[in-house]
Amino acid sequence: MILEVAILDVKPGLHEEFELAFAQAQNIISSMPGHINHQLQRCVEKENRYLLLANWETLEDHTEGFRKSSQYQDWKALLHHFYDPFPEVEHYSIVEL
Repeated sequence: MILEVAILDVKPGLHEEFELAFAQAQNIISSMPGHINHQLQRCVEKENRYLLLANWETLEDHTEGFRKSSQYQDWKALLHHFYDPFPEVEHYSIVEL
């Protein structure tokens, strides 16, 4: 399992619109092969900052399957105009101790 982590800085004054758009966009990501689950969290200290955590079966399910799909264009149209700066996305795997 791979955890996608993205810090989303939304332009000031647009957090309500962003949350409405994300409510629509989450249907897109949820329908993608390899998607396990996701959550969106809002920062307590910075009201325009969000954390997107998405679990994928494999890295390629996210980077190839989702990002290179036609559905990603719909995701992009719904959400990308809210970000400033554009988010950096990182991927993590569980450390077995």
